[in-house]
Amino acid sequence: MPDPTAGPGEVVVDVHAAAVNFSDILIVGGTYQVAAPVPFTPGSEFAGRVVETGPDVEGIAPGDAVSGSTFVGAFAQRVVVPATSVTALPPGIDLRSAAAFGVAYATAYHSLTLAAELREGETLVVLGAAGGVGLAAVELGRLFGARVIAVASSEAKRELCLAKGAEVALPYDDLKRRLADAGGADVVIDLVGGEHAEPSLRAMRWGGRFVTVGFATGEIPRIPLNLVMLKGVTVRGFEIGGWGRRDPEALRRGGAELARLLQAGELKPHIHAVYPLEQATAALAAVADRTSTGKVLIEPGDG
Repeated sequence: MPDPTAGPGEVVVDVHAAAVNFSDILIVGGTYQVAAPVPFTPGSEFAGRVVETGPDVEGIAPGDAVSGSTFVGAFAQRVVVPATSVTALPPGIDLRSAAAFGVAYATAYHSLTLAAELREGETLVVLGAAGGVGLAAVELGRLFGARVIAVASSEAKRELCLAKGAEVALPYDDLKRRLADAGGADVVIDLVGGEHAEPSLRAMRWGGRFVTVGFATGEIPRIPLNLVMLKGVTVRGFEIGGWGRRDPEALRRGGAELARLLQAGELKPHIHAVYPLEQATAALAAVADRTSTGKVLIEPGDG
């Protein structure tokens, strides 16, 4: 492919690292809620350096280190995006960490603050806690003063969750009893869906908040509404695109706070593996098969 060029309001970024997100897998598989016109280059999150700016671009210059997002196109050596889609990186932030940080931590942060309204001293349960968003939710929950219970599928994943700040780490089997024995939940962040949603809801305390964020199992759960009624539970959903369109200022404030926490060293994304561009299929498979922890990155190199 020829090198992209910047049009009005656009920048071209030399991609140092691109992150694999679950949405990329859905887009490639044609099961995402919005279809990408084929042919297309996958990839939605990246970090690198600006190499060209188009007319009408202010505040960004060639050489600037940035992170950014796009619907498709990030799994490439260079990507062209609107200048409004990139953010200049604070000093001291390496490009791998920047690529692994944006979407996962923004999703976790706003799920906890906007949708769940998590309060200090509450008990937070995270389903799918060893993935990119899950680990971010564990870290942030601890930082917010919550007692964090992580639920993950393997001993190695549970050990990682404990290292990231979870007080308790549980497997999925007999989940209702295990959560009840651990004291129940004020807030559940559900990233996996499927058969694990209902037992988690049954283990919630009165007036809790259940937030559905994703369906890593591939199965959308059906929840008996009598449980919601009897427990006074609030069920909410969080999808960052929809919330961003309706309340962009809240996401902007959250993004600024996350950048501060990253620069201060209070948050650190866990990078499971880094793949070269020619192994992008393996990188996607690692996330799709739920064998990875934290974030998986692709580094295009210079070809």
